[in-house]
Amino acid sequence: MKTLGILGGMSAASTQIYYRELCRLTAEHLGGLHSPELLIRSVDFADIETLQMEGNWGRAGERLNAEAKALERGGAELLILATNTMHKVAAQMMDGVGIPLLHIADATASRIAAAGLRSPGLMATAFTMEQSFYTDRLAAAGLDVILPDDADRAETHRIIYDELCRHIVGEASRQAYVGIAERLVARGADCLILGCTEVGMLLDQGNVSVPVFDTTLVHCEAAMALAW
Repeated sequence: MKTLGILGGMSAASTQIYYRELCRLTAEHLGGLHSPELLIRSVDFADIETLQMEGNWGRAGERLNAEAKALERGGAELLILATNTMHKVAAQMMDGVGIPLLHIADATASRIAAAGLRSPGLMATAFTMEQSFYTDRLAAAGLDVILPDDADRAETHRIIYDELCRHIVGEASRQAYVGIAERLVARGADCLILGCTEVGMLLDQGNVSVPVFDTTLVHCEAAMALAW
């Protein structure tokens, strides 16, 4: 089994899900006492969030580049960036890094295309929904992405940063997210991308009427398929 390097902490809430899911997948696949070979570098999200809000993506990219190189030096053979939003700096992060990165948007687009779906709704941070670094990769895979309207994008973003990243899971926010998802379906979405690694804390196949692609779970499954 290859050693996976996880660059996480953005937020810590979703990185915990990554660890749990990778352990579950390994146990299911190999049985017995097996667990995955992992290296985890968890950064302080408060520092990264400050750089996001300042628009200082270059400095954020430098930070993640140093962390990626540290994971490679530690023996990682495949790198996972455990956040959708920070894939904005994926190219800078991988500068001078010799191990491959499994891009979360590519893994998700591949899964959607394999399911024969074409028009995903996307719920994520404002950065991921409104900037092209993520949606362009989905479009390149032949997908026609549907975004929430302005008010729904703002509420989706607010709940992520004010609640989910702080491990707060509230029923009112769950119902708000269900409503946003339903409005995307009404506008033609044939599936839903949970495009922030925390969104699965509120939405899943049990409360969404179209196929759900939780990027955290898709990313973990794709990583393990490459690790075995």
